[in-house]
Amino acid sequence: MTNPGAPGAAHDVSRREALGVWTRIGFTSFGGPAGQIALMHRILVEEKRWISEERFLHALNYCMLLPGPEAQQLATYVGWLLHGTRGGLLAGTLFVLPGFLAILALSALYAAGQDVSAVEAFFFGMKAAVLAVVVEAVVRIGKRVLKNRLMVAIAAAAFVAIFFLGVPFPWLVLGAGLLGLVGGGAWPQLFAVVRAPSAVAGVGAAQPVVDQVLERETPDHVRATPGRSLRVLATWLGVWFAPVGLLALVFGAGSVFVRLGLYFSKAAVVTFGGAYAVLGYVAQHAVERAHWLEPGEMLDGLALAETTPGPLILVLEFVGSLAGHRDPGPPGPWAGALLGACITVWVTFAPCFLWIFLGAPYVERLRGNRRLDAALSTITASVVGVVLNLAVWFSLHVLFSTVVERDWHHVHLHVPEWRTLDPGALTLSALAFFALFGLHLGMVRTLLGCAALGCLWKLVLT
Repeated sequence: MTNPGAPGAAHDVSRREALGVWTRIGFTSFGGPAGQIALMHRILVEEKRWISEERFLHALNYCMLLPGPEAQQLATYVGWLLHGTRGGLLAGTLFVLPGFLAILALSALYAAGQDVSAVEAFFFGMKAAVLAVVVEAVVRIGKRVLKNRLMVAIAAAAFVAIFFLGVPFPWLVLGAGLLGLVGGGAWPQLFAVVRAPSAVAGVGAAQPVVDQVLERETPDHVRATPGRSLRVLATWLGVWFAPVGLLALVFGAGSVFVRLGLYFSKAAVVTFGGAYAVLGYVAQHAVERAHWLEPGEMLDGLALAETTPGPLILVLEFVGSLAGHRDPGPPGPWAGALLGACITVWVTFAPCFLWIFLGAPYVERLRGNRRLDAALSTITASVVGVVLNLAVWFSLHVLFSTVVERDWHHVHLHVPEWRTLDPGALTLSALAFFALFGLHLGMVRTLLGCAALGCLWKLVLT
């Protein structure tokens, strides 16, 4: 059966089906990158079988090397593989849209001084369930890649490096990749434990959708050519900066909207390591230099972003919305809030599409190389340590109201104050673990059930 979902591709996944799946992912993508990657792995690899484990991890490792939110870029990558540029736009946009709308509404309530306790209660239960999802991701990915003591040691070293020593994430991934490239040449049997499907299986009906198509042919949108790269670069640089230029024409180059667009454009190319890595960089500018926020408001925005779906980097939308509300000029405060939020989100995520559409064809062409398979394996093993780091970090901040950060020589410690243990979060997390691991209820039912219990706990019982 042929379906022109992407130029040159023949498969049975329609754009309508993809729309439903990407919408579902967008509305349930809680828990930061670890929870979001776990969610996509469950749906795209295990449930829908649109993409193989190996190709999913190959794409993930590329996205982790890029600035910006790796989970949103991974969704864009898979959507692009399925349905070309339109598919990538659909997947990447729907990954962000629910969170964008939620942060926009919450920012408006915040600016108006309204109580958002009902919304926070709903997402309180969601976060408890996401903790179980993240731990499940550690177990699932670990089983597939930790196939010898070397891979276990790499995962453990990655966890120690990022959690206790504060090694920046890009350096961690780069080091793991270089180790794999070198070790794969000398000891491929130890290093190349994750291989491309063509190296371990033939073409057949049992293969996932994307892998079936790409084993048969190379669709036009996957072909890497210099001409295509130049067109993509020119198009997306225009898409990225055209709104900033338009705002400069309408409101003047010194308006808050242009300043937001230029500043967050710069931030978009240095945001390695996710929202937490960029938080201090943005907070210092937004509070001390630009005076867009008051001291402490950045953490309020992060709290809102943590309780809504989508990338945590959407905390920047909160900054843009308040900046536009407080210094709007002619549009007025509420139109200014909307414009500030929109231009901030635009220049934050437009580069993400550029990185994927420009680089993904070259990444696909490199699959199957023995040394690259070894690098993929070591990077994926390090990812297990990174996801474990996120699981531990997330559990501390879900279960405890206060977590103190302390430095001991060169070791960075996260120490919870045990008296601040939240019994509601602990109870809901335990129920989520039992639902996922014991009853196998599935993620959606677990998330919704915990959300309902969260509302009951916060609004009725406390």
